[in-house]
Amino acid sequence: MPQPAQPNTERPIIVARNIDKRFGAFHALRNVSASFSEGQVTAIVGPSGSGKSTFLRTLNRLEKHDSGSIVVDGIELNDDLKHLDTIRREVGMVFQSFNLFSHLTILRNITLAPMRVRKMSRADAEAKALALLERVGLKNQAHKYPVQLSGGQQQRVAIARALAMDPKVLLFDEPTSALDPEMVNEVLTVMRELAHTGITMLVVTHEMGFAKEVADRVIFFDEGAILEDTTPQAFFTNPDHERAQAFLAQVRHGF
Repeated sequence: MPQPAQPNTERPIIVARNIDKRFGAFHALRNVSASFSEGQVTAIVGPSGSGKSTFLRTLNRLEKHDSGSIVVDGIELNDDLKHLDTIRREVGMVFQSFNLFSHLTILRNITLAPMRVRKMSRADAEAKALALLERVGLKNQAHKYPVQLSGGQQQRVAIARALAMDPKVLLFDEPTSALDPEMVNEVLTVMRELAHTGITMLVVTHEMGFAKEVADRVIFFDEGAILEDTTPQAFFTNPDHERAQAFLAQVRHGF
């Protein structure tokens, strides 16, 4: 079994142990264990249907794991709603389908959670939202609605919305897979910048070039299990498992 990549710090912010998840007869996750340290950028890769997104979604309980334990910043993720609310305040998520509120302006999409959950004043929330929109290159779009923006722009708004809550961890579930090819790089550019800020990032992605360039660590899933957990250099040059070797042989054109 390959040795996991060395984390940026010794303090794990997420610890998952022996996670199992089934959807009826389908065994989506099989005894998955992994810990993630503060400031670490982890790329989670593998073929479609291998369990990558399901694992990511268990980390904020969008999917309830059947067995095992998940601890986020010292709090166990379980049926305790108080625990769940606390964890979701600290773990932001960016979905492949953006999930913006179509009836709200871009500015309102970003200020909604800080005002309701963090109890920020409207003035403070709007100032922060505008600063984040400037950071992702969209300050001039603040008063438009999602339908008026391209897919790449909407995804950048979704990233700004997640950042507005000052999360300790950002989860990205295939953030570029719903985009036209010409829009992919504008989102990856924002993510590259974020990766250098020290925020903890877990990114389920098919963008192998991004994983190789930006990640501190690569986890390879297949059939609901982790088969490789190592550095990008080791994964892309000399993966141990033959399934990972076959996967890379098929996606070499992407990086």
